[in-house]
Amino acid sequence: MAGSSKGNFRELISPFLREKISKLTTRYGENDLRTKAIINQYVKSPLEDIIHPSERLRHYESEINIDFDGAPLIGVERLYRRTVLIEPTTACAAHCRWCLRGQYPIKTMQYDDIERAARYIGSSNLRDDVNEVLITGGDPLLSTSHLNHTLAMLTKHADNVKIIRMGTRVPFQDPYRINDNMLAIFNRYRHFRFELGLNINHPIEFWPECILAIKKLKEIGMVFYNQHPLLKNVNDDFKTLVELYDYLRQHGIEAHYLFHAIPMRGMGHHRTSLHKGLSLISEISACGEFSGRSKPRFAVLSDIGKIVLYHGTILDVRVKERLVLLKSYFKLEDRLKWNPSWKQPSSVMIDSDGTLLTWYLDGSDDRLNDQTTLYQDVNLHLDVELEHDGSPKEKSNFDL
Repeated sequence: MAGSSKGNFRELISPFLREKISKLTTRYGENDLRTKAIINQYVKSPLEDIIHPSERLRHYESEINIDFDGAPLIGVERLYRRTVLIEPTTACAAHCRWCLRGQYPIKTMQYDDIERAARYIGSSNLRDDVNEVLITGGDPLLSTSHLNHTLAMLTKHADNVKIIRMGTRVPFQDPYRINDNMLAIFNRYRHFRFELGLNINHPIEFWPECILAIKKLKEIGMVFYNQHPLLKNVNDDFKTLVELYDYLRQHGIEAHYLFHAIPMRGMGHHRTSLHKGLSLISEISACGEFSGRSKPRFAVLSDIGKIVLYHGTILDVRVKERLVLLKSYFKLEDRLKWNPSWKQPSSVMIDSDGTLLTWYLDGSDDRLNDQTTLYQDVNLHLDVELEHDGSPKEKSNFDL
C-alpha cells in the first residue's frame, strides 16, 4: 500500500469507491456516520499535516538485505520462523489514509527478482523452517501477471511452501477485478492452501458487489480472515464493531486481529488510546451479542512485530511522552537467525530473559487520564503519582 517516500501520500480512490461515496452522500448526507466511515478511510485530510515527533515514516524494518545467487535480494521480508513475505508490487487500487506503508516508495519487482526470491525461499538454509509465503505489498491482486509469475516460481523452486497467504483490499475496493482470469490463476495452483487476509473496517463495506466477489473466491476454496485497525470516527464504538464481526461471521470470514492504529506520520487523528481499544475488546469478548467464534484479538504493530495485548504485556509508561513499554517473546537470536540483516531499533531493549522489549507511541482520546486509567486497568502497580491538577507525574523504570 505504498504511496510516497517524501511525505506526500497522495489521495487515490478507486472508481468503485468514489461511486459508493457519492451514493452514501446522496442518501444519508456527508456528515452521516455511515458516509464518514468511508470518507475518513480514503479522503485526504488537512489533519495529516499535524505530525507528532515520535511518529514514523516506516513501521518495523524486516527487509532481507543480502546478495543471493550473485545479485541483491529484492522485495523479501522476514520477521518470523515459518513465514517469508514477498512484495511483487507496492501499488494499490486505493490509498487507505492510515496505511502502514503510506510513506514507502512505490516499486514493482521484476520477474528475475521474483524468481530469485523463490529460489531463496526454497534454498537449503530456509526450507526446513519456512512453509508459508505471505504475498503482500501493495495489493497482490492488482496485477494478475505478477501474481501468476510469483505462484509459478514458488511452485518451481520452493516445494517446501504449502500455504500462500495474500493481504488484499481489492474485493472491497475494486471487486470487479475478481473475474474469471483471476479465478483461473488460483485454480491453476490448487496444490497451495490459499488464505486471503482482508481489511474490512466497517459493516457498510459489505456491498452486494463485494459479497459476490467473496462468494466467487470461496467457491474455489479460498479461506478468509480479517485484520483491521481501530479507527477514530470509523469503528471505535461497540455497536459498529459488533455489527462488523457479526457480518464477518455470516460470510465465513475469520475475525483475526483488531489492531491499534499504528503511529505513522500525520495519521495521529485516526488513533485512539490503547485504553479505549482494551476497553472495547474487553466488552466485545465478554458480551453475548454475537458468536464467540467471531471475536478477534487486540494487537499492536510495534517496531519488532505484532504483540497481542494480554495481562503483563504493558510493563511501564512515560505518560508525558505517551510512550508505553511492551513486552514481547521475540528473541534477538531468533530474529538474527531468520533475518541476518535485521537491525535492533533504538526503541528496543533486551529483557533479562533474552526477549525483546519495545517502547510504543500511544494514541489519545478526549479523556485527559486515558493513559493513567490504562495502567490501572491492567494492574501494572506502577505507583503513579499525581500532580496537583490530577495529571500523572512522569515515571519510568526503563530508559530509551
